[in-house]
Amino acid sequence: MTIRYHLNTLFLLVSTETCMTLEADFLTSAADKLAENVDRIESCLSELTPASLWARDSENENAIGNLLLHLEGNVRQWILSGIGAGPDERDRSSEFSARTGANASELFAKLRATVDDALYLIRSLPHRRLAERVSIQGFETTVLSAIFHVVEHFSGHTYQIILLTKRFTGKDLGFYGYLDKTGRRETEQAASDLPIGE
Repeated sequence: MTIRYHLNTLFLLVSTETCMTLEADFLTSAADKLAENVDRIESCLSELTPASLWARDSENENAIGNLLLHLEGNVRQWILSGIGAGPDERDRSSEFSARTGANASELFAKLRATVDDALYLIRSLPHRRLAERVSIQGFETTVLSAIFHVVEHFSGHTYQIILLTKRFTGKDLGFYGYLDKTGRRETEQAASDLPIGE
């Protein structure tokens, strides 16, 4: 009886509220995560000295400068070219071979511009295109899988930049400070303050 009540309540909520489609949710979540990551990279760069941008402990590591070049190249190739049909002029090997180059402001400005273009494309993408087959970097894939790859790839390198920034500065960057108090996101009004039944 209790189970049936909850199922009926759930059905009523789904029936009466405007629901985001799975496709729209995917595209919104993908764009939001990319936007969050690029903002976190900007926060990291504001903490770094010019010397730390191209610093590395060994030849087996990438400097933050390399990662910025690499992220811009990946987003441009996979989203703007692979999905948006823009020109693909990427020189991937140069992203890793660079040992010095532009300063943080210049590198980030180029990354931000590319990501902004990608965000516009993702947010405005017709849902029917998600199942479309595309060929990118020699890989046969779908538009959905290409977007998923870019978000996952961008997130991985973002956390590398965060870790390197913490190592260089010794600072807590505070990205999850809102969880310090209770281990969960705080709301404006605690649940215990709400009337029973709500």
